[in-house]
Amino acid sequence: MNRLRSALWLPLFDDLADRRVVARLAADAEEAGWDGCFVWDQLCWRAPVRQVADPWIALAAITTATERLRLGPMVSPLARRRPAKVARETATLDRLSDGRLTLGVGLGSDRFAGELSRTGEQLDDRRRWQMLDESLAILAAAWSGEPVRHRGEHYTVDDIAFLPRPVQRPGVPVWAAGFPGNAKPIRRAARLDGFFPANLEHPDQLAEAVGTLTQLRHGEMAAYDIAVGLPLGVDPEPYAKAGATWWLPELEPGVRLDTVRGLLRDGPAA
Repeated sequence: MNRLRSALWLPLFDDLADRRVVARLAADAEEAGWDGCFVWDQLCWRAPVRQVADPWIALAAITTATERLRLGPMVSPLARRRPAKVARETATLDRLSDGRLTLGVGLGSDRFAGELSRTGEQLDDRRRWQMLDESLAILAAAWSGEPVRHRGEHYTVDDIAFLPRPVQRPGVPVWAAGFPGNAKPIRRAARLDGFFPANLEHPDQLAEAVGTLTQLRHGEMAAYDIAVGLPLGVDPEPYAKAGATWWLPELEPGVRLDTVRGLLRDGPAA
């Protein structure tokens, strides 16, 4: 069993909507032996949350305050972002961090804050899956450094080279989110660099997903990551035995700063 790495997973709301606070937390986490710091990507959230920070600005602050932590959005709903802009943002942030960026991607949802319907974004799940896949194709092409010539159903990029390239080769690692019992997200994740299963209730769910991924990847799992978000107090060890490589303790939206500091003091997984 590989060592289980540990990462803060910060909802950028209220107390955590200040980039200086988030950067300080990340620096403290690095000093305490944590391995990563990931952030939510939300435009808004329901009451009583009032303040929300932009994930890319927060990640830039984390990057300049740390030297070792892996970082990134977990997860970014690409269907509400322009892939050409994300290509620039990811390459710039990967270079700023000397190759420490991981891009978490997912379908997104209107369920929690209505952020899709309230901003005129696509509500049809099938269409957003298509947009996600098209965006991933554009990002892979952009990270190659070669001119991107893409004319798809949803996006056009006409002969643009996205230079400079990311530090990481062939590009920024991508982890795909999805429910462990849903076949399509798992098939998508198998083509990428990692899987971020949502709403796990038992290690057996993870073990089943890992088995499916192993089959789809023809046993090539040595460099593949599986990150699990677990409620505070849930022992991550059974999930590590089921195949998890990263542990992200879940923090509630609007979590108080002292709660996050307490988690930091408790330290990463043994």
